[in-house]
Amino acid sequence: MMVRIWLSFLVGLTLVSATPSAKAQFEALMAYEQALIALFERSRDSVVFINTTRTVRDAWTRNIMTVPRGSGSGFLWDDRGHVVTNFHVIEGASRATLTLADGRQYPARLVGASAAHDLAVLKIDTDFKRPTPVPLGTSSDLKVGQHVFAIGNPFGLDWTLTTGVISALNRSLPNENRTRIIEDLIQTDAAINPGNSGGPLLDSRGRLIGINTAIYSPSGASAGIGFAVPVDTVKRVVPQLIQTGKYNPPVLGIEIDDPLNRRLVQAFGIEGVFILNVQPGSGAQRAGLRAASRDARGAFVAGDIIVAVNDQTIPDVAKLLSTLDAFSAGQTVTLTIRREQRNLRVPVVLQSAS
Repeated sequence: MMVRIWLSFLVGLTLVSATPSAKAQFEALMAYEQALIALFERSRDSVVFINTTRTVRDAWTRNIMTVPRGSGSGFLWDDRGHVVTNFHVIEGASRATLTLADGRQYPARLVGASAAHDLAVLKIDTDFKRPTPVPLGTSSDLKVGQHVFAIGNPFGLDWTLTTGVISALNRSLPNENRTRIIEDLIQTDAAINPGNSGGPLLDSRGRLIGINTAIYSPSGASAGIGFAVPVDTVKRVVPQLIQTGKYNPPVLGIEIDDPLNRRLVQAFGIEGVFILNVQPGSGAQRAGLRAASRDARGAFVAGDIIVAVNDQTIPDVAKLLSTLDAFSAGQTVTLTIRREQRNLRVPVVLQSAS
């Protein structure tokens, strides 16, 4: 009892004797905490817990079984029941079940996905009063050092809040199958672990600025380096997934091949993308781009090699595809091409892939 009284006296003495600036700092800290609590309570209902299963056939009995596939996070996109998450959260799954913050569970169906962006859209078809969707922010004006907040379900520990800052911007990582590079990723030191994937990364106003998608860690646990798909990319891709079930990227109207391109880069000693064919009626044909050919002996003769797009260096196919993805059909890009030992700048109008 005496110890308790003495401690209370010391705490009281500290507060009474604190300088005005110390008191102001204490009050400011309390205000920050209250704001953080309000942000979490306002946002958590929009975040869902995703459990996936897959159907397999037992090798011995030949019976069909349902086995767990994995878990992750997602969030309400609109008031029609669309939920956005990572593609790798639902990849290979036969069924997905969404759990809301109040414990209600609903089956969801897949609306569309883009492996190139690690994004997928699910939908809850049940008619019920849905939580308010996450408000959308922007990612083009983010700054290193800005506070960020991640809400998700790491290791199945539902509705966890972690905080940190933006550590870096414009990071690039290959997607799950390494066929494309995901550009402009946000790097953060907010703790992101398995199960956080697909959950929202929020700014201090509670607006979506990214979708947590990957961590850098030798052990598989958070090491203070996490990555999020920027919301500007999400806003470009998700509406197409909802409308058509797939993402139609802008294209030049040429044929390229990644494995063959890697061999040609080594053989010719030129980093870039070799144009193998030009599609009739395409922007590439109208711009006069030249495809590769064969000589009389059947040897490969290089045509135009794309080495830059709008002065951004293009070393390989993945970089070309991800760079074009920032544009829309109908826009014009300026290619720097290598043709017969000299570089040329050629404007090309992009078209839709479909």
